[in-house]
Amino acid sequence: MRRLFPVTDQTSADPASATAEPGDRGDRSDGSGRSDREWSLDELAEAYAYPALGPEGHWLRANMVSTLDGAAQHDGRSQPISSETDMRIFGTLRALADVVVVGAETVRQEGYRPARAREAFAARRAAAGQGPAPAIAVVTAGLDLDFSLPLFTSPLVPTLVVTGAAAPAERVAAAAAAGAEVVLAGEGAAVDPARIVGELADRGLRRQLTEGGPRLLGQFVAADVLDELCLTISPMLAAGGAQRISGGPPVAVPHRLAPASVLEEAGFLYTRYRRI
Repeated sequence: MRRLFPVTDQTSADPASATAEPGDRGDRSDGSGRSDREWSLDELAEAYAYPALGPEGHWLRANMVSTLDGAAQHDGRSQPISSETDMRIFGTLRALADVVVVGAETVRQEGYRPARAREAFAARRAAAGQGPAPAIAVVTAGLDLDFSLPLFTSPLVPTLVVTGAAAPAERVAAAAAAGAEVVLAGEGAAVDPARIVGELADRGLRRQLTEGGPRLLGQFVAADVLDELCLTISPMLAAGGAQRISGGPPVAVPHRLAPASVLEEAGFLYTRYRRI
């Protein structure tokens, strides 16, 4: 992997940079003459570290993958357009987060399981005052979920079900009976995206990561609560009618983000944009 942005002339002193060609002063090689070696998990964690947060601060980042022609999925799943390095970054982003926020449809389609503790990140999480693994927060209006799945019956930390106050009472009871913590983030049946962020932060879950799907991400975008987008651009063309990375209500004026970093490996671009 190599870093394309930001460009610096101090890459030889930067353990997470790889901007130069082999033999240049900024060569970020492993001693074999290769500047595109695999980064360690520690290097990835440093590259994707959350910003410092104040006492009341919180940060919502999204992690998505898209083909060159804008498809966020192939045959309904993101895995076919992903890569091994994309999955390592996916795991790193999870390991840095307090909570992973995901829509119910994505839980059903992607077969979500509980987040697991990873020894490689244990010391880092302990130093940040985090538990062994992030919680999973499932956003759902109707609670049409299988509460017998491991996501609910055997998570390392209790799964949260985020819904509205008018959600079906019997489904709320079923979620609670399965061991999930029910979080109300809306007055009616629908969930308010801004309240999701606030309710989770109030529970100490301030480093937030959403993995979509597109409808949930679109709601966060429309509510203007997204702080950062980590987008993998896959060097593939999918055509067809696949969803984009975000959908749902339009915004009056497109939100402008600023690039924070761009990494490259085997044609995949691992980009990171932050709100201005």
